[in-house]
Amino acid sequence: MTHSFAADNALPQSQHSPGPTPEGNAERSPERSPERSPERSAAGTALGAFGMVALIGVIALLLHMLAEHSPRVGPGYAGWAQETIGSPLAAVRWFLGDMTEPLFYKSDLGAVGLLTGAALAWCVGRRGVKWVGTLSYDSGLWPWVLASASMSLLLSNLVFGWVLDDGWQPTFVPFVCVAPAMVLLYGAGWRTCITGAILGAATTTPLALLFIPTVSAPLALPAVVASVLAMSVGSVISFLIARRLTWLVLREAREVRPATQAELPPSSLNRRVPADAVWAARRVLKDFTETHFFANELAGAGVILAVAAAFVLNPGLPSYGTGLLPHILFAQALTSAIGVTLWRGWYREGGWAATYASVVSVAPAAVLAYGGSWQGMVGGAVIGAILAPPVAKAISARLPTGFHPVIGNTAAMAISTAVALPLIGLLP
Repeated sequence: MTHSFAADNALPQSQHSPGPTPEGNAERSPERSPERSPERSAAGTALGAFGMVALIGVIALLLHMLAEHSPRVGPGYAGWAQETIGSPLAAVRWFLGDMTEPLFYKSDLGAVGLLTGAALAWCVGRRGVKWVGTLSYDSGLWPWVLASASMSLLLSNLVFGWVLDDGWQPTFVPFVCVAPAMVLLYGAGWRTCITGAILGAATTTPLALLFIPTVSAPLALPAVVASVLAMSVGSVISFLIARRLTWLVLREAREVRPATQAELPPSSLNRRVPADAVWAARRVLKDFTETHFFANELAGAGVILAVAAAFVLNPGLPSYGTGLLPHILFAQALTSAIGVTLWRGWYREGGWAATYASVVSVAPAAVLAYGGSWQGMVGGAVIGAILAPPVAKAISARLPTGFHPVIGNTAAMAISTAVALPLIGLLP
C-alpha cells in the first residue's frame, strides 16, 4: 500500500519507506456494496477502464512536459522530515502528507484534494444525488472513518515524530488500516473511534519501524513491504485485543443497509457496453482511494488533480522529490484497469475485488525501483494486477469473524511486492 521507497533511493536517509487498504469478506467488499448486477462484459469493462488509463496517461504526459517549466514554488521534499522537529508548520504539512503517503505521493496539497473530494461526495450524496457515487461502501460511517483514521495518524506523529530527525519514517501507516477498519466492523461512536485510533498507532507504527531494518533491508526490498506487513500484523493484534474489549460490539446484520433493486440484464449488448464502460472508468478512480476506506470517485479525482497541481508548482516535492509522479500515476491507473478487467467477475451481484492492492504497492514501488522505466511501469502494473487481488481474496476468505479483510489485503501487498520486483528485474 504505500510508502517511500523513493525516499530511500533518491535522497540520503537512514531508513527506507512504506504502503496501505480495506475489508468485507473474500466474496464481497468490506461493506457489501448495494450494487447488484450481472457480470460485466469484457468489452465494456476494458473500454471504460483503459479509457481512464488514457485520460490519466494524458495528464501524466502533460505533467512530464510542464515539469521543465515549473516555477518551483514552495519547499521541496529534501529536508522536510528533519524540519518537522522544530517547525510546527512543517509538522502539520507532514501530517497532511501522510494522508497521501499510501499512494506514494507524500503531498499536503494532495491531501487537501483527497479530503475535499470526499467531503463533497458526502455532502452532495446526503441529498440523494447518485452521480457522486458511494462513500465508505455506502455505510454512512465516513465521518467516523475519517475521524478515527486522523486521530490514529495524529497519535503516530506525536509519539513517533521524534524519529523523523533521522529522515523519512513510516508515521503514516495507522491512517489506512486498523482505525478505519475498526469503525466499519464495530460501528459509529467515540468509543470505537478512539479505541481504533489508539490500537492502530500503538501497533502498526512501531511494527513498521521494526520491520524496515529487520525485513525489508536484509532482503533488499523496498520499505513498502515492511510497512504493509506491519499493517497486516498490527491489524491481527488489534482485532484480537478488540474481541476482549467489552465496550466494542460487532455491527449486526440488521445494521447493514438493504441492497437496492437488482439491475436487470440489459436486453441489448449495445446498451450494456456503455454502462459497463462507465462503471469500469469509475471503478478505476475509486481504486485511488480504496486504501483510505473512502472508495469514491470524487475523492479519487480530487487527490489526482491536487497532487498534479502540487507537481506543477514544484516537481521536487511530490513522490519524495523524485520527479516520478507522472510515471506513478500512469502505472497506478494501468494496474487498476488490468485488475478490474481481469477480475470483473468478482464484482458480480455486489461482490468486490482488491484491485486497488497493486495501486498502492507493486505498481508505484516498481516505478521507483526501476527509475520510471517502461519496464518498471508496465511490468509492475501487469504483475501486480495479476498477483495481488487473488492473494488478497485467498487470505481474507480464511479470516474468522471480527477480523477485517484489511489483513488479507495488506498481506497480499507485501507478498506481491516481494515477488514482483525481482521478477521485473528478469524482464528483457
